[in-house]
Parts: sequence; structure tokens; C-alpha cells
Amino acid sequence: MPDDFNLKSFLADLPHLPGVYRHIDAQDEILYVGKARDLKKRVTSYFQKNLPSPRISHMVARVARVDVTVTRSEAEALLLENNLIKRLKPRYNILFRDDKSYPYLMFSGHEVPRIAYYRGSTSGKGRYFGPYPNAWAVRETIQILQRVFRLRTCEDSVYAHRSRPCLLHQIGRCSAPCVGLIDTAAYQADVDRAIRFLDGEAESVLRDIEARMRQASKALDFELAAVLRDQMGALAKVLQQQSMEKVGDDDVDIIAVANAGGRVCVNLAMVRGGRHLGDKPFFPTHIHEDDSAGDVLAAFVAQHYTDGGMPPVLVCSHPLPDAGLMRLLGEQTGTRARVLVRPQGLRRTWLEQAVRNAELALTRMLSESTARVERTLALATALDLDTDEAALDALHIECFDISHTAGEATQASCVVYEHHDMQPSLYRRYNIAGITPGDDYAAMRQVLTRRFSRVADGHAELPGVVLIDGGKGQVEIARQVFVELGLDTHTIVGVAKGEGRKVGLETLVFADERPSVALGIESAALMLVAQIRDEAHRFAITGMRAKRAKARTVSRLEEIEGVGARRRQRLLARFGGFSGVVDASIDDLRSVEGISDELAERIYHALR
Repeated sequence: MPDDFNLKSFLADLPHLPGVYRHIDAQDEILYVGKARDLKKRVTSYFQKNLPSPRISHMVARVARVDVTVTRSEAEALLLENNLIKRLKPRYNILFRDDKSYPYLMFSGHEVPRIAYYRGSTSGKGRYFGPYPNAWAVRETIQILQRVFRLRTCEDSVYAHRSRPCLLHQIGRCSAPCVGLIDTAAYQADVDRAIRFLDGEAESVLRDIEARMRQASKALDFELAAVLRDQMGALAKVLQQQSMEKVGDDDVDIIAVANAGGRVCVNLAMVRGGRHLGDKPFFPTHIHEDDSAGDVLAAFVAQHYTDGGMPPVLVCSHPLPDAGLMRLLGEQTGTRARVLVRPQGLRRTWLEQAVRNAELALTRMLSESTARVERTLALATALDLDTDEAALDALHIECFDISHTAGEATQASCVVYEHHDMQPSLYRRYNIAGITPGDDYAAMRQVLTRRFSRVADGHAELPGVVLIDGGKGQVEIARQVFVELGLDTHTIVGVAKGEGRKVGLETLVFADERPSVALGIESAALMLVAQIRDEAHRFAITGMRAKRAKARTVSRLEEIEGVGARRRQRLLARFGGFSGVVDASIDDLRSVEGISDELAERIYHALR
């Protein structure tokens, strides 16, 4: 404890009120964030002689001071605690990745609703189903609704300007309300049936379709009867593929915890409206040896459900150690959820399946993690870098590549490798301007100067390795930039392509006095370098193509005589983008304000 922190006086002054406390070390690092119903009792318990675990003893030994925040209720303390944990990431808290942006299936609020994949707030108009554990589950459901109920998925701008049915109608995936092949009332009825299906009333919907088919047949409307027959067959097939049955009217989350090899996996499976939507594994960090499965489960439940989205039933593989947690979450979210630890019947089957999936995900993660660590170790050894466990995990590699087409739409990419994996959230693209088209050296000089000027100014850290996709020429440019900025050139490593550009024959080229190194085709280090280099190339290529396509889209319309900025804007808005303009007929084009018959023909032929 620092001299100016009087622990005895501090503890004596603590109130018997709910709140949040933060243990802080001498370097002002937050070690641990916790909540308390009674701050005085809870914080005082950390400074007794007999602490409950070695982890807590180790943490308390580092505590220099304790900060507290009083809250109006224990539920408010829970919310503040989890917000601080997510923001501060204390090393002694069990942390889960903050992934609240789960996907939903949306029925829009239009007169003729569309179904769509959706992320974001569900407070807007329309009907939302979910959340789903992954994007695949949403898209699979959309495909089912298209096959069975033939609902539209097109954007509003496309829907409003269709003059003929699209391909989805031709393959039986949409009933084409855009051109009146189904009236609004009949389409809305299909929407209602789709919603009932998602609400778990599939058998009722099936009987409804069958009754309508028989009625159409009696009325000799054989075309409608055939459509309903196909719809009923598609729905029956879907129901046969659904292995899970509905249990009551509750939605259920199944949460299983598995541990092995010093790592823990929490697997979350979701059941909504009687349909098992799949599961998603989470791998918490900052786990310690004395953290029980119940501790991990409690941390997950608190961090995952604090902001809402909790179903009325949680089926868990382990008991929650804090009996008051669900009460607090109920006060915070407005949902009073039941926790089942020894479920029966189908729920027991769901839990056993979730436990198996947690174990499989953990085994797969440990296997992949070991391989990734071995590759990082091989590269660090080849480059004579620090190879202890912490240094390997913290090794930060940035790789730069230049991409263009004959000098057009030049872009540089920067991809990042850290913690034994690529980090897409840290990727960056740089538009290159003011250089001679096709001058890759000038492009590399520009991007490196822009990126590492921030390092020279003290606003960013220098990576452990700076990979340059190129040989001696590109490395020399990098060396010059680093010398001008006063940075260590030892970090620069070029990847020179081998003879005939064959994979495995690459050579590592250095900016200092070290000789080039050919690692060999079997080298784990070269496999990692190739992966990072290829990712940089892929990222650069996709950015360059998008930039080039945008430029060409605009330029093709600009090149047409009589199409100025205003008419171009009207065309793009009218047909929902450039591809819509290309697909438009002469009659469609002339319907746009300001487009004469002559100009419509000119645009039509210019884009062919």
C-alpha cells in the first residue's frame, strides 16, 4: 500500500451501501472490478488473513488502493460492474468478448413486407425474430421462408422500380408482388403464415395450406392448387428436417461449460419458437486455476445478459454460485428467467448436445492454438526475436502491400497479426495519390511515411516486425523511410518471391546488415509469413477492385453525352444503383424525369 493510502481509515469510512469497487495497483492499472450489496462488508473481506484462493491473495498483494462508486441499487451496481469490465478489461476478471451484435431475421414494416438479415436495434417498425447464434442460421431460415412462402428479399429501391419479375420468381422463390402477380392481401396472408411458422405453429400452417389446396381444387383452380401443393410439400420437407420439437411456449438458451488444457469454452445454444437455431462457442480470457466452472458460467451470464435479450429459461451445465445473480438480472432486464441445472426430457438432450459441442470446440481451438503458437515461435526464432510465452503472444506484425491495375485505383493495404492470429479489426487501407501511375516504390514510400510518422511522433507503438511484400528494392524504400523518421530498421523484413514465383521459394530480405534467409518449403515460419503476405495481398486487391469499380461506374455514365450530375443521380436513385441502370430497358429509362426518348436510347446502347 502507498504511504498516502490509509487502509484502516479507508475501510472504516466505507458505507453499508450497494456499489462497485475497483482494486488498483501502484501503476494505476485496474486489477479487478466487482459489485457489492454492501460495500463495507465486501471490500473489507479482501483484507482478512484467510483469503479463499491463491489468486485473490496474489491480487490483494498488488493492490495499492481501492476506488468505490456507490449506486442506488444492487442491480445498478451489476450494470456498472459489467460496463467497467468490458471497457477496462481487468486482468483478474473473467472476460468474454463483447459480441452483442447478434443477427436477426426481420420482417419489414411495409405494406408488402420483405424478409432480411438484420443487425442492430430491434425497436424499429416491423417484426424481428432472434437473436440467432450466427449469420448462417439466419440465412438458412430466409431460404426456408423463400422456398415455402415465396416472400420478397429485394431492397425497397429495387422493388419500387421493377417492371418485370426477377430471377427469384422464375425459380419459385418469390411470388412477385412487385409486378402484381399476387395481390397485397394474399401476400400479407403468406407473411402471416411465415410468422406463425417461426412462432412454432408449423403443423397448423401445414393444415391451413392443405385446406386451401383442396378448396382450390374443388373450385377447379388447378394452377393455384398446384402452387399450394408445392408449398405444402416444401413445408413438409422442412418439418421432416427439424429434429427438435417444441417444449411449451418458452424460448430457451442452453449454456454448457467445458475445460481442458488450461482453457475454458462456454457454448451457447439457442432455441426459439421450438427451433434449435444452432450454437456458438465463447472462449473467455483471464481464467485462473482456481476459477470454477460455476464462476465462469456466472461471469458469462452477467456479461451476456446485462443489456437484455435473456429468454425465460436458461438450461445450464453447472449451478450458478451466486443465487442473487438471476434476481439482479431480472430487475435489470425485466425478464425473470428460470435456471435449470438438471433438466429432463428433450431439454436434457439439448444440454448433452451443448456439452459435446463445447468439448469439440475446445479441442479444435486447442489444436489450432497449438499450431498457431508453433508457427509464431518458428518465425520469432528465425528472426532472432524474444521467444518466451508472453513475448510471442504480444508479437505484433504488420504487413504492407500495394495493388493497382496498370496504375489505376492504387491502394496500399496494412494487415495485422497478433496473439497468434490475424486481427481484421486492425486492418487499414490507404488511398495513394500524387504519384506517377504504376510507381510501386513511390506508393510504398507514401504509405510507410503516413503510417510510421505516428510512431515517430510518439502516437503509436512500433510493431515487432514490419513485413514488406517485395524484395530488395521495396525493402530499401522502407529502410530510407525508417532512417528519415529515426526508427529501428531491424524490424523491417521483405518477402522476396523465389524463382518462377513458386510458393515455398520465397526469401526473407532485411534492411540492416543481415544476409537474406531462405527458410525452405517445409518451414513453419515461412507458412506464417506466406499467410500474412497473402492476406495483405487479398485485402489490397479487394479494396482496389472496389475503388476501381466505383470509379468506372461513375465514369461510364459521365462519358455519355447529355448525362450530367443531376441526371446521373436520378438514374442511380431510380434503378437502385448502376447495375439497375444497365438492366433497364429503353422504356424504363425514358420514364425517368429529364431523360428524353433520344437520350434513353443513347444511354441504353452506351451501356451495352
